[in-house]
Amino acid sequence: MWLLSLLERRKKMKEFGVLGMNRRNHSYIGRYNHRSKFPMVDNKVISKQLAIDAGVSVPKLLHIIRSPQELILLRSELELLDEFVIKPAKGSGGKGIMVIVGRDREAWIKASGDRVTFADLERHISNGLGGLYSLGGKSDVVMIEGLIKADPIFDRFSFEGVPDIRTIVFLGYPVMAMMRLATHASDGKANLHQGAVGVGLDLTTGRSLKAVQFGRPVEKHPDTGHAFGDLEVPHWRRLLELSSACFDMTGLGYLGVDIVLDKDHGPLILELNARPGLAIQMANGQGLLPRLQAVEKLTIGHTTVADRVDFSQASFSRWREMGKVSMGSEQPVPQG
Repeated sequence: MWLLSLLERRKKMKEFGVLGMNRRNHSYIGRYNHRSKFPMVDNKVISKQLAIDAGVSVPKLLHIIRSPQELILLRSELELLDEFVIKPAKGSGGKGIMVIVGRDREAWIKASGDRVTFADLERHISNGLGGLYSLGGKSDVVMIEGLIKADPIFDRFSFEGVPDIRTIVFLGYPVMAMMRLATHASDGKANLHQGAVGVGLDLTTGRSLKAVQFGRPVEKHPDTGHAFGDLEVPHWRRLLELSSACFDMTGLGYLGVDIVLDKDHGPLILELNARPGLAIQMANGQGLLPRLQAVEKLTIGHTTVADRVDFSQASFSRWREMGKVSMGSEQPVPQG
């Protein structure tokens, strides 16, 4: 009986065009992302400098820490900061990111509301330097960035953290997008694996389609109680164009682009990912595969960012209009 259920589930996944991990790795990451280009996105220091050189807006880089000795020397400067973000350069899955939103005498306040002392910061940064949060556990460097001030339009939808927009870009074409909203469970971080909410976004309008947390549908934010039905991302066209331009900037054919909306500076590129996850399909209630195949079938590609975004907005809203919007609440994205 269980075998029949499994086969039926795989059949439905195929009908919905769901992209599995093995196919993603072999047919898209392996085929379109040359390994020589991976360091550009695996190392946040390198990708940030690349974006700065390309004139792309990014959060302000305050410090780079390469050794425990540098951390000791940096203490006096950290003492002057009330708001900042700590990131390991080669961190993955949101690991090692600490968001500081304020100061309380001798302690700093994390996005979750917890208090941390300099000893806590020192321990956290030392763990980052030692590779605790990095890909492969190798020694790392740690960045300190300026805190992003989220556009207040999202205050109702996110808990003590900055929401971001993840867009999958294939050969320069934005093919799917979602907003990731922080929760108490995610410690103020917009990371789905840690409990953030993923909200699928219509590529034409930037409006919400559906939302999931821990892979299951939700209608309201678990902490604020606000429904996601009226969520709409401002600067939507600009955001898609920034995402598309990252293909030209990196040469990576299959790419995840994470963008935040700062209240003062508008869209800022937060991170790039050469191995973006597959949960975006659950958030959108649609499979990636038909969209990727539509781009592959183009006989003549569009050379400008504007033309690529035009194509995506015209083509990929059509999947929604055709009714391919629900994969069911109990159908996880397959791993093979």
